This record gives sequence, structure tokens and C-alpha cells, in this order.
Amino acid sequence: MAQYLFLTLAALSILSALGMVFSRNPVHSVLLLIFTFFCIAGQYVLLNAQFLAVVHIIVYAGAIMVLFLFVLMLLNLNKDTEPQKSTIWRITAGIASGMLLVTLVGALRGGLQVAVPENANVEVGLVENLGQVLFTDFVVPFEIAGILFLAAMVGAVLVGKRDIKA
Repeated sequence: MAQYLFLTLAALSILSALGMVFSRNPVHSVLLLIFTFFCIAGQYVLLNAQFLAVVHIIVYAGAIMVLFLFVLMLLNLNKDTEPQKSTIWRITAGIASGMLLVTLVGALRGGLQVAVPENANVEVGLVENLGQVLFTDFVVPFEIAGILFLAAMVGAVLVGKRDIKA
């Protein structure tokens, strides 16, 4: 069952990534990229890395995609003002893409063997284990990072605050 789910998520990831690349509407491309991120997060869940899946959704599908959409809305892309690429650039891009495709197919045909070490911890992606390590072995760097984030937030508030003149 897990293998069928993996293959389904992999196929959906590839199809949505191809749709993102070949879509002419930039907003549709961003939405397909978000769907690709959700498929990849599903694969993280299958690998028993729930925390990584949640962080992937929050960081990429949340923050980065909002930034992309904001930039797209500000760009005001019109087909009339879009510069036309010359034929030489299109041929160069086609040759480079073909070379990349040949390289990837050659690497896959060569049979990439990924072996899991015998002493590998299968519960490495669990939130419980991450919390245990953060609050035992890495408690000092974790606290220092928290203080740095607090200082950055206070600095951002002070920089963004307007002086009220009464």
C-alpha cells in the first residue's frame, strides 16, 4: 500500500511540476508549485518525517508562495510588453535542456544504488526525537538562536515603528 501511495505521489509531483513549467499563466504556475510542495510533503510523511513535512508546507507553500504571488501581482505582466527571445537563445536553451536530459537518463540507467546503513535510526524524523535532541544535547545553541530571533523581532518593531509627534 505504501509503495502505491509513493508512486501516486511521485507521479502527481512530476505531472504538477511539468504543468508548472509549461503553464503560460504565472498564477497557475504558482498554484501548481504549491501542489507539488504538498505532494513532496506527503512523501516526507511516508518516510516517517512528519516534522519535516509540516515545516516544508509552512515555509515553502506558505511563506515563499505568498512572496511569489505578491511579486507576480506587482510585476503586471502583459504580453504586449514582454520581450521576444531570439531564435539563437531558444536553440541554445533546447540544446542545454537536451544535454541535461541525457545526463539524467544516463545517471538513472547506470543504476543508482542507495543502501540504507544497518545501524540507521528509522525514527530520526519523529518530532519526539528531535525535541529530545534539541533540549538535551543542543540546548545552549537552541537558546542562543531563540535570543537572536527575539532581538531580530524587537529590532524590526523598533525600525518599523513611527515616531508619534504630539
